[in-house]
Amino acid sequence: MSAVLEARELRKTYVGGDGQPIEVLAGVDLSVSRGEFVAIMGASGAGKSTLLHLLGALDAPTAGTVALEGQGYEGRTSVELAALRNRKLGFVFQFHHLLREFTARENVMMPLLIAGVHPDPAGKRADDLLASVGLSGRRTHRPAQLSGGEQQRVAVARALANDPVLILADEPSGNLDHAHSERLHDIFAALTRGYETALVVVTHNRQLAGRADRVLSLEGGKLAPQAGLEVSSG
Repeated sequence: MSAVLEARELRKTYVGGDGQPIEVLAGVDLSVSRGEFVAIMGASGAGKSTLLHLLGALDAPTAGTVALEGQGYEGRTSVELAALRNRKLGFVFQFHHLLREFTARENVMMPLLIAGVHPDPAGKRADDLLASVGLSGRRTHRPAQLSGGEQQRVAVARALANDPVLILADEPSGNLDHAHSERLHDIFAALTRGYETALVVVTHNRQLAGRADRVLSLEGGKLAPQAGLEVSSG
């Protein structure tokens, strides 16, 4: 299958409090195909979130390249990168970041409205996506009226709003109990099949990682296949 995402020789270096460089990523290579679910594991502080931010054009690498559907990020203005994130990428974080004053439906509509979609089709798309994550009956509820698991499912629906080619998720079930985590894991496992969306998930959760097509470990600033973890065949 054709690659949706290509990252080559990604490096990220920060300056520590003592003024010395700290290399977090030391030459990461990653290729993700359309409809593929990739999980990335690693110890806290290994640079997993840093890598996700580079893949999602939220930060720039010290060196190396990232391309989405063959188009590189380098040289693009902040406005162009914002448009790319809105139209091509979906994000799900550990904390849902829903807008508190808006309903679940309005939160899911927001990326579409920002992209210039008319409210009527945007609302229809939001309704369909909320139905797909089992929240048809909660469309008019605001975040404070939803459980943590429901809020995170709204965040998943919002990430799918513009039919992205790639969803990036950072510890999406890290703030949920076991039952809600399992429901969310089921939804993620169905994403690549139902929407043919590539999915890269950073997680400590072995159950979620076990649903992936590939599991990689970030260690020493580089990615390698994760040993000792049974991966689901579908």
